Amino acid sequence: MTAPTKGALYIAPKIGAMKTLRPSPFSTEQIWLRDYLIKRRKELGLSQRALAEKLGVIYSFVAKVETGDRRLELVSFIHYCRGLDLCPFETLKLLEGQIERR
Repeated sequence: MTAPTKGALYIAPKIGAMKTLRPSPFSTEQIWLRDYLIKRRKELGLSQRALAEKLGVIYSFVAKVETGDRRLELVSFIHYCRGLDLCPFETLKLLEGQIERR
């Protein structure tokens, strides 16, 4: 879609006609990602508090990520993955596979 030219009439899409780029924290993809990160934390034998210490954040940050009360923005996602000894790019590739299955 190109930008409207100066003076052109812009017609906004109808409400509900656009997909959201910010899915619910309880969408299947968000749940998959949280479960994946929780599983990895447990595989490493880390408590939420231990992971928080490793990341240099407060314990509630990890707890909120795992319950879906907090989302990870891109830079935080990279740090979070590294804290779990995961490659962020491989994790994104797995997540992309989950999205493509929809």
